[in-house]
Amino acid sequence: MRTSHTVADAPPPLPEGPSGAGGHPAPATPSVRTRSQHQRRRRIVQAAAALASRGGVEAMQMRTVAERAGVALGTLYRYFPSKMDLVVAVVGEEIDLLESSIERRPPSAAHPAGRAVDVLMRATRGLMREPELADALIRSLIMAEVEAPFGDRMASLLLRVAGNGRSVPPSEDLPAEDQLVLTGSLTGVWVQELLEMLRGRRTYEQIQHRIEIAAERLLAGF
Repeated sequence: MRTSHTVADAPPPLPEGPSGAGGHPAPATPSVRTRSQHQRRRRIVQAAAALASRGGVEAMQMRTVAERAGVALGTLYRYFPSKMDLVVAVVGEEIDLLESSIERRPPSAAHPAGRAVDVLMRATRGLMREPELADALIRSLIMAEVEAPFGDRMASLLLRVAGNGRSVPPSEDLPAEDQLVLTGSLTGVWVQELLEMLRGRRTYEQIQHRIEIAAERLLAGF
C-alpha cells in the first residue's frame, strides 16, 4: 500500500540561488545547503523536546516528531536513525543551553567546588522546569543503546569551570586523567540525585546540600 504525504510532511525547499543558463535556478551552494540542513535538524530536535516535555519519551513517536517538525518521515530517519539518537540530540541541546548560560554568567564562587555546584544546580533548575522531559532524558540515557556523550560533556564542563575557564594544570598528585574521572564522578552523583528528586525523594535544598558535600570531597585536590 502506498503511503501519501501531506504538504506539511514534506521538508521545506532549499532557498533558490541566482538563475543559471536558460533561466533555470542555479544549484544551491554548499553553505546554503548546510544552513538549511542545520535549521531542519534544529526543528526536529525542538519538536522532539516539546513532545517529550508533555509525555516523556513515549510521546516522541518518530512519525509524530516528523509531523510536528514539518519534515517527511524519511527525512527524519536520515538525520536520526532511531529514537535513541533523537533523545541524545535533545540532551545535547540542553547542554548547549547550559554552556551558553555559563558563558553569559560565569560562576562567581572563589573555589572550584563552589563553581561546580553553581553549574550543577543551574542545570537542575533548568531541567526541572520541564520535569517530564528531564525524567525522560535521564532515564533514557541510563538505558542508552547508543553512545551518549552526556556524562563526558558534563565532566569536561565541570573541569573547565573548576579551572575558572582555564585548564586545570595536572600535577603529580592529580594527573589530567584523574581530574576527568573526579568531575565525571561528581556528574554521576548529580544524575543520581536528580533521579531521586524526580521520584519525589529529594527536595532542591537536599540535592544542593548533598552535591556540595560531594564536590568538596571530589574536587579537594583541584
